[in-house]
Amino acid sequence: MNVPKTIAIIMDGNGRWAKAKGLPRTAGHKQGADTIRTVALHANRIGVEKLILYAFSTENWKRPEDEVSFLCKLPGLFFNRYIKELMENNIRVTFVGELERFPEDTQKVIRKAVSMTEKNTGLELCIAINYGSRRELVLGIRQYAEEVAAHQRANDLVPEQLADYLMVPEEIDLLIRTSGEMRISNFLLWQIAYAELIFTPVAWPDFDEEQLDRCIKEFNQRDRRFGGIKS
Repeated sequence: MNVPKTIAIIMDGNGRWAKAKGLPRTAGHKQGADTIRTVALHANRIGVEKLILYAFSTENWKRPEDEVSFLCKLPGLFFNRYIKELMENNIRVTFVGELERFPEDTQKVIRKAVSMTEKNTGLELCIAINYGSRRELVLGIRQYAEEVAAHQRANDLVPEQLADYLMVPEEIDLLIRTSGEMRISNFLLWQIAYAELIFTPVAWPDFDEEQLDRCIKEFNQRDRRFGGIKS
């Protein structure tokens, strides 16, 4: 099986999963956090290099205050429970997004997980938190303008150069969105230019090793030409 190097997942459906079971939305988010552990361990086992999970978007602040409050606490619950297992499996934790808007306790627990795992050499588990792709592009272009534009003609800018100024410089091989919605929701707009897109009806709390393998199998059935023609 040809395993994609970089996989990104829009983890959707926690709230609907909980509602279908007569549970509060927070129960769906809690179950979804457990799914992160399941999927990350499996991705690590099969040789995925980087797994980027859309945990909290720049638009999620619009949600009810009690739900946002719980989502801010969720990284602490997740890492307190699973950081030892991530370490044992050589998984390295990173994050992208503007973490500074979160409560200090949330920032500390995420930065601690990053620090504890920084020397690990297995899967890079990248959490996109308070992340929005349009915002990422604006910040990247601003940084480019400040550092390079004064010494380089605008016509000399090439895509590969701009990518170096983004939070996620890699191109994505496979983008998965769970729970049946078929949109990108401001996630990695630059990086998915040639990604294979898979939309599965399975809600994130029910997504497991088998579901990930099915997505990778479908990925392998795609004819990836990158704008060219295969002979």
